[in-house]
Amino acid sequence: MTGAYIDKDYVYAVARIRSAELKLFDKAVMDQLIQAHSADECIDLLLEKDWGNGSRNADEILSTEREKIWELIDELIPDRQIFSIFRLPNDYSNLKAAIKESVMDYDYPGIYIQEANIDPMLIRQAVKERNYQELPDEMANLAAYAHSLFLKTRDGQLCDIVVDKACIEAILKAGAESGNEFIEMYAELVAVSSNIKTAVRAANTGKDRSFLDKAICDCPTLPAEGLIKGALSGIDGICSYLMSTDYSEAVGELKKSPAAFERWCDNLIIGKIRSELYNSFGIGPLAAYVLARENEIKSVRIILSGKQNGFSEDVIRERVRETYV
Repeated sequence: MTGAYIDKDYVYAVARIRSAELKLFDKAVMDQLIQAHSADECIDLLLEKDWGNGSRNADEILSTEREKIWELIDELIPDRQIFSIFRLPNDYSNLKAAIKESVMDYDYPGIYIQEANIDPMLIRQAVKERNYQELPDEMANLAAYAHSLFLKTRDGQLCDIVVDKACIEAILKAGAESGNEFIEMYAELVAVSSNIKTAVRAANTGKDRSFLDKAICDCPTLPAEGLIKGALSGIDGICSYLMSTDYSEAVGELKKSPAAFERWCDNLIIGKIRSELYNSFGIGPLAAYVLARENEIKSVRIILSGKQNGFSEDVIRERVRETYV
């Protein structure tokens, strides 16, 4: 396939995405959902917006909307491999699930994420039989090490941080190898937000240097060493370090609340990708749409959960992410 053909294909695909963007929720719609009196009222509004497939089950509605994202992308792009970076977290989440299921020697239905690059059942079988060579090279050694570590220590958290760090490193690698500026930027922002979140959790629980070395990876705009040193000095140390970086805005959110900080991390990505609304060429607008829809679904999940648990509008609003449109 020639580059010219790909460009033309993207021009058509971007035109379709522009149409799909008209259905994205803006701030006014999110406010409607937040102001609803109950989760049932939220679901009524979602059904009016053609969300889900007619079911009133919240999980089914959200799952259906996620499926719709990839159904559209499959229509527009013959080979969605370029979007595999967005599914890497699902692959590594499935690996963690497989390891824990194997160690516990018990089947846990529903713990695997189907929208992944690697068949979840392949990961499950490879771990169960310790036949790691059945997995892709980049995951085989990790699976063997993490599985052995969990069997030896029975420390689920330690297993998780090893796999999570490997996932972030895989995302950075995929971004660097993509040859696409947008994808590379996305990978860097995911790594940055993940590392800061990990550093904050580690600081709050008094984790040592050994833990931090296993949990935080290096990335170009936020070197690991500075973040690790900051975390060893507590939240104030992290804030002091971040003030000297491109991510100083995180400090104010960190001081507000954990929820405000988590929201800032997601909003950082949405803010950076919003320029793709005005781009008519290339893969960027399609990738941005995928991220925008995932972000939208996350916000709706937060609202529904808040309503189900009786949270106030103010508490829910603090957690809801910025909209793409």
